[in-house]
Amino acid sequence: MFQIFPMKAKELVLKILSPITNKYLIALVAFVVWIMFFDDNNIRQHQKNLKELDLLEEQVGFYKHKIVADKRKLVELQTSDENLEKFAREQFFMKRADEDIYVIVEEK
Repeated sequence: MFQIFPMKAKELVLKILSPITNKYLIALVAFVVWIMFFDDNNIRQHQKNLKELDLLEEQVGFYKHKIVADKRKLVELQTSDENLEKFAREQFFMKRADEDIYVIVEEK
């Protein structure tokens, strides 16, 4: 039924190279190579941006937690004069007129 005709080397090369020499395929390959390696948004830059995005998302989480804690502390300071006095004494070393404050620094 089917006979296999041996192809000449030139015909075989032409059969293999004909899809590769298609101008649209060459243009597509050149475009993909340009986008992946030479464009401003290449693969390396994309990976760097993803790492930076992860870092920034971690910072957002940290600062959201910090904001919640600071709001809680602010409400606590605004509601009680005793807490406000305690905060002023601890953070700013404030004192009453008849008091002396000694700051002890531990040496390592």
